[in-house]
Amino acid sequence: MPNAFNFAASPFDCLNQDEQRLVRNSVDVVYFPEGETILDIGTTPTHLFVIIKGYVTQLEGSEVITTYGPEDCFDGRSLVAGKVSSRFVAAEEVVAYQLAHQAVSDLIASNATFGALLFSDLSNKLSALSERNSQHELQSLTLSRVDEAFLRPAYVVDYSTDILSVVKLFQERRSSTVLVRDPRTDPPGLGIFTATTLQRAVLDGRPLNQLPVGELANFALIEVRPSDQLGDAMASMLRHRVHRLVVVEEGRIVGILESLDLFSFLSNQSHLITEKIEEAHDLEGLSQAAAQITRMMALLYRSGSRVNLIAKLVQQLNARLFERAWQLIAPAELVAHSCLFVMGSEGRGEQLLKTDQDNGLILRDGYNPPAQLDVLCLRFSEALKGFGYPPCPGHIMVSNPQWRKSASEFGQMTRQWLMLPDGDSLMNLAIFMDAHAVCGDVRLLENVQRGLMKLATDHDAMLARFAAAIDAFGNRTGWWNRLLGLGDTDQHLNLKKEGIFPLVHGVRSLALARRVTDTSTAARIAALVGDGTLSTEMGTDLLESLHFFMGLKLKAGLAELDTGKAVTGAIDVARLSSLDRDLLKDTLGVVKRFKVLLRQRFHLDSVG
Repeated sequence: MPNAFNFAASPFDCLNQDEQRLVRNSVDVVYFPEGETILDIGTTPTHLFVIIKGYVTQLEGSEVITTYGPEDCFDGRSLVAGKVSSRFVAAEEVVAYQLAHQAVSDLIASNATFGALLFSDLSNKLSALSERNSQHELQSLTLSRVDEAFLRPAYVVDYSTDILSVVKLFQERRSSTVLVRDPRTDPPGLGIFTATTLQRAVLDGRPLNQLPVGELANFALIEVRPSDQLGDAMASMLRHRVHRLVVVEEGRIVGILESLDLFSFLSNQSHLITEKIEEAHDLEGLSQAAAQITRMMALLYRSGSRVNLIAKLVQQLNARLFERAWQLIAPAELVAHSCLFVMGSEGRGEQLLKTDQDNGLILRDGYNPPAQLDVLCLRFSEALKGFGYPPCPGHIMVSNPQWRKSASEFGQMTRQWLMLPDGDSLMNLAIFMDAHAVCGDVRLLENVQRGLMKLATDHDAMLARFAAAIDAFGNRTGWWNRLLGLGDTDQHLNLKKEGIFPLVHGVRSLALARRVTDTSTAARIAALVGDGTLSTEMGTDLLESLHFFMGLKLKAGLAELDTGKAVTGAIDVARLSSLDRDLLKDTLGVVKRFKVLLRQRFHLDSVG
């Protein structure tokens, strides 16, 4: 039976042939009846177990932390530590491989990736996974299509157009390049004239309004197709010593690929989208930029970029997008005397794919807004809808008068949420705690948030009711069945409900209790570790778990978009790789341990 050992399962999928031979020579098959304790707290482990058949539960006290199924291994952490810290019990009859301690030690010494993936230390596992992905990042980007990069518009002028008219076109279109059509040839030739060539025109000596652009244009153009790979386009630029390629599809000019844009794409294309947002003179232009944000985010993720870095870029770009949209819609005076803010995952900087709008507007006390304020706010909500952000089902948007008030009215409303903590108030409080300013006078939002935090503590009953939402979705054990494929349950797991929400809201609850003013989950965790509320280990595990959830959710959402489906946030656990399934089990276990901590901290078992 050792010859049938599955080396495709994590962490054994990273072993070379000699290391696989060591495993085959060092494993035995063991049997445990249902209910038998396989490893007990405080004992010294002698083997690593890999399940062939059956299920094993890991318990801390009476709380089930995780469950292991076929091809899962346990307990690498105890083996390396030299002492078992949890109890492992056969949930049903178990047949497993047991791999000797010395063999495991030899594998760890010879293969760093195996050692990292074997540990239950989540950050080590995810770092090893990230290192695997990042090796392919640049290669994946250079294999991207030319039309995935930023292509500049191609403006075409006739050969006889004078240089002065071309310069006016440069200024009007904010461009530095025009294509020049020469009708004297058959078929008409095509050349290029750039702002750099303008120096030669000035030195020519003839009046610029009399000098034909065609006389200084370069007619030795290098063309590429939209479907060509960026790596080939880059090689073509270097080979021909040019800085621009004309992108042509079946005789039709699609645009111009400039070297700056190509290399920016290979490193980070966010500044190109920012440039497009800045250049937009209408909402249609912003809509095009919004579409590019989604494409950039998908490309960066698929090329191995870290999900937390992508989320930061997306937050910055979205903030600039919303700010520019509001500036195009609202009068300058209204912008100056108000603060537009976003909430939810957008406010925390944890949004990737577009989700429902969550935004509000604080008006300066004493300022009389324009009579058409409701129309302006409705236009803004409709503009975001056009950018791909669906309206909030709960109408938490500036188009709802409840979410556009004066600073004093907002302050009074937030105090009521604290003093009269019914279901709606607690929900609104949770949403508002994530508020992040995107346009206008930031101090208006900061003052309301400071006033809220001053009143936040010393209300134990309210804090307990607030934190109790971590169990809002119930079903405490059902997701283990979906993860392990037990019974006839639905194989789709809602990561937001089972993992992201209880983690984020649990951290939010501790932040409220400790008067932490940061809005991102990462910053809140750092503050809570800093003041001793959370241990360093728990803080690290929570942050790594959140980023893993975000990445897995994004991966599933992109797959749905690719097939024309609506983004649901559901994960098909049956299609996960063995490594992703292993990591998902670890991260959901982290959430479960965190919920135990929260129940103790806020005495949730006594909350009615």
